[in-house]
Amino acid sequence: MVYIKSAEEIRAIREGGRRLAVILKRLLSEIKPGVDTGYLEDLANDLIAKAGGRSAFKNYPMAGGAFFPSTLCVSLNDEVVHGAAYPVRTLKSGDIVDLDIGMEWPVDAELREKYKLPINSHSKNGGFFTDTCATGGVGKISSDAKKLLQVSYKCLELALKAVKPGKTINDIARAVSSCAESHGYGVVRDLVGHGVGYFSHEKPDVFNFEISERSWENIVLRPGMVIAVEPMINEGDWRVKMADNDYTILTADGSLSAHFEHTVAVTEDGCEVLTK
Repeated sequence: MVYIKSAEEIRAIREGGRRLAVILKRLLSEIKPGVDTGYLEDLANDLIAKAGGRSAFKNYPMAGGAFFPSTLCVSLNDEVVHGAAYPVRTLKSGDIVDLDIGMEWPVDAELREKYKLPINSHSKNGGFFTDTCATGGVGKISSDAKKLLQVSYKCLELALKAVKPGKTINDIARAVSSCAESHGYGVVRDLVGHGVGYFSHEKPDVFNFEISERSWENIVLRPGMVIAVEPMINEGDWRVKMADNDYTILTADGSLSAHFEHTVAVTEDGCEVLTK
């Protein structure tokens, strides 16, 4: 089921998204050689708590019965997504690191009353979910890595321009795939963007690669939809594999991977980025 959010619900998601954007910006500023992922995790938890939110990812059920162990997804180099903060790893110059974070906000009645926000009846905490990520370089990175980051971010920018009422999921997919593939990069096919707001992950799936025009998943975008648009771009082949921990996804060929994401609302004439 694809949920249409009310204007008041989108206002709540916007308020949470703004706070999450500030948190991500702070975390990205801490990406330096010698910094370890445990520090980033502790900082993320502290910032979310101070914002009045709750982690959307910690203990999230994954495929195979595993539960994700951290608030922050810290995916290094050939890790596409779902790299965990634990066990602790130390960042080194030349790494690229994807910081992916989700938050439910607000999670207490006092904040809801302060901002006159509705309650999300789908969550026992009553807050609304946002999701965002960015990939950055640690210290001095290679020219190839810089290009991958630049192109991957451009894929996100083009995808957001394709989010308009009356457009389809495939319009988003074409924007991503045409940009990435023109540079010889692989667009990950085993993972997609998603709806967000009532839950951390909900329908529709937001593909970065074209599906059949006649597919029931190639839905028409409508005002009130809230989606997470997130291109996942590999420097090499699009194929991926599962790590031994049953949740981290790696490039199959060991190449670098980059990932950028915003939560956006479909408006009457385009879209509004809610995590900026």
